[in-house]
Amino acid sequence: MNSINPHPLQPFTHLELIAKQVVEGFITGLHKSPFHGFSVEFAEHRLYNKGESTKHIDWKLYGRTDKLFIKRYEEETNLRCQIIIDNSSSMYFPVPDGKTAKDNKITFSVYCTAALIELLKRQRDAVGLSVFAENVEVQTNAKSSSLHHKMLYHELEKMIQPRKLDEHKKTSAIQALHQIAEAIHKRSLVIIFSDMMDSQANSEELFSALQHLKHNKHEVILFHVTDQEKELDFNFENRPYRFIDMESGEEVKLHPNEIKETYLKEMSAYKKELMLKCGQYKIDFVEADINLGFDQVLMPYLVKRTKMG
Repeated sequence: MNSINPHPLQPFTHLELIAKQVVEGFITGLHKSPFHGFSVEFAEHRLYNKGESTKHIDWKLYGRTDKLFIKRYEEETNLRCQIIIDNSSSMYFPVPDGKTAKDNKITFSVYCTAALIELLKRQRDAVGLSVFAENVEVQTNAKSSSLHHKMLYHELEKMIQPRKLDEHKKTSAIQALHQIAEAIHKRSLVIIFSDMMDSQANSEELFSALQHLKHNKHEVILFHVTDQEKELDFNFENRPYRFIDMESGEEVKLHPNEIKETYLKEMSAYKKELMLKCGQYKIDFVEADINLGFDQVLMPYLVKRTKMG
């Protein structure tokens, strides 16, 4: 499924409607694919268990089916999910040039999160949101009420507003992830959207922070959000460029060919280390290329959700 371009929709709608469209398209695609066996029917009722209160029995449904079903209410939940978004300056790459409608990493992460919230809502699961850069900027508990969902969409919409190019927000994933891990008390599915480009610390401390999220038996999926073409493949034209560090503002003028081999080697080594550590900690590591649409995020979530029951 191709990424939906949100720009023409903006005058008429908002993030919640776009999320619904993405999820409807995803579910339709599932029914036409080899994965149609996944449970994508989101029940509004559950079977009545003998001995329970009869207060919430749906008697109209009993009249039609001759079976007792309990109406499910929004405070009922099967699973808790905490979605964590890295909101540091490096996530605002690539910078819009006014010529294309290409999303940057933060916009991609926000739209993926909105779609996941819609899926979680349909499955009566509770969802919370954590946002961090140098500090934890947003921290909510996992809930499943409609009012809570509205608040989450409001927080997400604030993150995709244009920002000043000279506004530098460094990543401090280590401290933030430890703080978020301490705040998630009940066993949850933890979903992280980050490019993992921490500007301060060594990788061992970063991996330790990731491991902390496993302490309370949480299931963790790390979506490694990148612009594959530019950041991983370093695919630039054969001419001089001025490169600017989005987190520090430092500039350097150079020819991409001068450093491409070294850059690719360093990037590959770091990614391999990241994947290895995630494997050791039993964290699902998923590449999320901002150029490839939302299925690469929604499908791993659905596989994990199905395994968790």
